[in-house]
Amino acid sequence: MGRISSYVALGDSFTEGLEDPAATGFRGWADRLAEHIEADRPGLRYANLAVRGRIIDEIVSEQVPRAVAMGADLVSLCAGGNDILRPGSGPAIVARRLEQGVRTLTEAGAKVMLFTGFDLRHVPVMRLAHSKIEVYNLHIHDIARRYDAHLVDLWPMAVLRDPRAWDSDRLHLNGDGHRRVALAAAEVLGVPVGQNWREPYPPRRPPVWTDARREDLRWARQFLAPWINRRLHGRSSGDGVSPKRPGLTPVRPG
Repeated sequence: MGRISSYVALGDSFTEGLEDPAATGFRGWADRLAEHIEADRPGLRYANLAVRGRIIDEIVSEQVPRAVAMGADLVSLCAGGNDILRPGSGPAIVARRLEQGVRTLTEAGAKVMLFTGFDLRHVPVMRLAHSKIEVYNLHIHDIARRYDAHLVDLWPMAVLRDPRAWDSDRLHLNGDGHRRVALAAAEVLGVPVGQNWREPYPPRRPPVWTDARREDLRWARQFLAPWINRRLHGRSSGDGVSPKRPGLTPVRPG
């Protein structure tokens, strides 16, 4: 696309940048992408309205209108993952809500960037949602094509199936995972970068089976059980959390 003078990121914990720690709060792929754009085309103003735990209705009804009001050139919209992982959710229904958000942003003159879901077959329990994520991804591809949106296809990125790209909670990318997603997004936008997201991790020996199962049990107690408990009681990890960059401000203040 042409010159990007303003960029607004919308979504949930993925876009907020969880588990990519910074001096204050979290950094994440969207912050990193804004830095890449700024390095190539100085003067970028950037806002990040994403909040952990947000579902598609909240993102489309709350974040999308704020992005429209800002009049941004580029808006990234990654939403629906928290919905798809919930039992009984339907990918087609979630996709229709996503399309409403894309339509609103496009009609307002923004260029939209979408993301497919990850291939989570390597994560215990999460692999049960594998087929639902695949179906939702097909809808996202179709929406991107019909609205001429940029698409960052996370599903075939084999390097993101390596546990070394993920935090110990197995639900969020770590700093290197976020770095690689930012590089992939920059590639889609045509923003030059000096690194390659495809660079493989060094070879390593597979874990001992008993050690791996012990780690699975620890993960289930420490991360999976609290996640399920919040869903059962209608709570969100984002309750009381505000966007980290609520307004368009320079990426590098003068």
